[in-house]
Amino acid sequence: MSVTNSSIHTGIVSTDDKLKEKVELSILFDFYGELLKNHNKQIFEDYILNDLSLSEIADGQGISRQGVHDIVKRCSKQLKECEEKLNLIKEFNETKVKANRIKEIAQQLMELSSLKDEKDIHQLSEIIELANEIMEEL
Repeated sequence: MSVTNSSIHTGIVSTDDKLKEKVELSILFDFYGELLKNHNKQIFEDYILNDLSLSEIADGQGISRQGVHDIVKRCSKQLKECEEKLNLIKEFNETKVKANRIKEIAQQLMELSSLKDEKDIHQLSEIIELANEIMEEL
């Protein structure tokens, strides 16, 4: 979790930091969740995505609250290690930015008054359409 200097000294983690951590973990889960063991995956999903408390999950799973906490921490670590090794989220975001930039450039070229050739306009339209498809698939 990214923690500010003030929270290190006071031991207090803000609500924004907690929310940021949950969003980060949910994205990691979307990309790498299938790599977790089924039991751990369900507990992690209940805690991060379904926003259940440690106690609620512990009661439902028949384990201790500390056991749930340990599983969530272990899964968080595993998911972060997957991203460190594979960089799928980083590559996903970079590809999304590039596809969006291609679309923007093609749209700018379409708006140029000097474009009179129908073939050029058709090709730019196709580029925009392909960029949109790429962004939708991501």
